Amino acid sequence: MLFRRPSPAPHPPFAALPATQLCVGPGERMLAINVRGTLASPLLPVVCIPGYHRNMTDYAVFASQLVAANQDRPVVLLDLAGRGRSAPLRKAADYSSLVDMEDVLAVIDALGIFRAVFVGQGHGGQVIMAMAAQRPGAIAGAVLIDAGPVSDSRGLVRLRNNLRHIEGLGSARLAREAMRRVLATDYPSADEATLDMLAQRAFRFDLRNRVTPLYDRKLIARLDGFDFDDIFEPQWPLFDALASAELMLMRTQLTDLLRRETFEEMARRREDAVTLTIAGQGSPALLDGADTTKAVVDFLAGMEAGRH
Repeated sequence: MLFRRPSPAPHPPFAALPATQLCVGPGERMLAINVRGTLASPLLPVVCIPGYHRNMTDYAVFASQLVAANQDRPVVLLDLAGRGRSAPLRKAADYSSLVDMEDVLAVIDALGIFRAVFVGQGHGGQVIMAMAAQRPGAIAGAVLIDAGPVSDSRGLVRLRNNLRHIEGLGSARLAREAMRRVLATDYPSADEATLDMLAQRAFRFDLRNRVTPLYDRKLIARLDGFDFDDIFEPQWPLFDALASAELMLMRTQLTDLLRRETFEEMARRREDAVTLTIAGQGSPALLDGADTTKAVVDFLAGMEAGRH
């Protein structure tokens, strides 16, 4: 008699995000994408790029709200390589914003998108800046959230340490408690049910009830060389490459990935940019509030009406 190991149940956060696998390179280079709206629409497409180890679930509510506001607007969600449901890269050294930039360009080329508005959180925003240097004409507008020409080393080290701690916990109970403690720092007003839901965007429990990350662990190995007191050189030329794009700058009040003074300098350099601070949240921004979505919808409408 043959016994089959039961397959893992579908992960709840992915339930409303059916993914198509798109080849962006050699056969194993498959990225997961989710497309809403109508790609043939005259409205500008919106392409959402997650943070460093994050995936498209961070944009699930936001994408639904954008489509509800403009039924025909194309909204593209994607998982960068090694995140969510996209295939991992072979070596830790293969991960970089330049590789991710090339993959995003491959995605929009495959979808026939020549010009779009790109939304990026953290690392995703840095990917957008790299795209602006490579193919500025593709970026009609950019929404940068907790993203700038330099990251705060303190946030990267805290991220690395927290993820390593959670990954090392053998007990599901201990892992859930640790996730709640970590997330409560960034979302102090969230209840336990919300914190558990947010935890599922980065982790799942396997058939043996062990915590399993929804990202390639090699990504975290890339952060091993950082210390709290490291000072990175700002890459202002990459930010300035967005000069021809309409710009919206967002910063969460509690983030430790983008310093306030960096955000203020970005706004100073781009006085035409729309700016917004999201109160009571850290990174990643939840993007589930009507006010936040309306601000982006108004930004898009202003672009298409030629007001920005």
